[in-house]
Amino acid sequence: MRAWPSLPRSAKIKATGYVISTFSVVLLAIVSWRSASRDSALALCLVCGATTSIIGMIMRLYSYEVEKTEPAD
Repeated sequence: MRAWPSLPRSAKIKATGYVISTFSVVLLAIVSWRSASRDSALALCLVCGATTSIIGMIMRLYSYEVEKTEPAD
């Protein structure tokens, strides 16, 4: 990924949005952990859900970089 100063404004806005979304998922997981930790299946679902959500946001952000290198149709 390119250095922050060289990114266009739209990419900075998208990246900031994904960082905020990731932070929100972490906060929601922290709040939910107390009740989910009482049941191993719920705890596993919470951890897997938060992890896959964060990975999905990272992949969407990375897709913008990939899009720039692909030839236009």
